[in-house]
Amino acid sequence: MSTVHEYDRFRSEVKPALISKVEELNLLGYGTIHEQQLWEFLTTKKWKRVRDDIKLYEIVADILSLKPGEYMSFASVEALKLLDFSLEDETELKELLK
Repeated sequence: MSTVHEYDRFRSEVKPALISKVEELNLLGYGTIHEQQLWEFLTTKKWKRVRDDIKLYEIVADILSLKPGEYMSFASVEALKLLDFSLEDETELKELLK
């Protein structure tokens, strides 16, 4: 996603927290997650509703308190959106039902 989010102004300041969370998720075995992917999750889902009065510490707290399941659910849905299959194709339907 290349849209500009209101909280992008905090990105350089919260970079250490982002890196820490990415390293934590990778150490826990959740694959290779990159800083940009995590930021996209945060701006797309976690911070969908922008608050004008948000403080830097609140953004850092959101990043550090992120549970792996939250991110993985988002990543799974995004991956499914990218799949190109239709239920009208009989071979794809049989493959899906295996």
